[in-house]
Amino acid sequence: QVQLVESGGGLVQAGGSLRLSCAASGRTFSNYAMGWFRQAPGKGREFVGLIRGSGGTTAYADSVKGRFTISRDNAKNTLYLQMNSLKAEDTAVYYCAAGPSYSGAYSHMYNYWGQGTQVTVSS
Repeated sequence: QVQLVESGGGLVQAGGSLRLSCAASGRTFSNYAMGWFRQAPGKGREFVGLIRGSGGTTAYADSVKGRFTISRDNAKNTLYLQMNSLKAEDTAVYYCAAGPSYSGAYSHMYNYWGQGTQVTVSS
């Protein structure tokens, strides 16, 4: 089993920055692809970005390209999401997820999920 715990959410003004973290435990972290998803009130769960096990392959939703950056520190078993130039539309609960090394942009590909952390951007 893999356990995931997100942290770093909070309240920030539009144009500001936050860094989310996801701490993983239970299995070899480097063997998993990791994804970030978000869900706003009344909306479905939306893909944000992913990073494959080696860290050499990343992908982002069009809505966050150029503003968000995914990274991972395999030695620390930790995933990060650096969020810059935040907009009110980024307000959501953010979730990290772990899945097989080939996992992509679809939530059903991921086996393990964190509890989520709230990000609220005021305009």
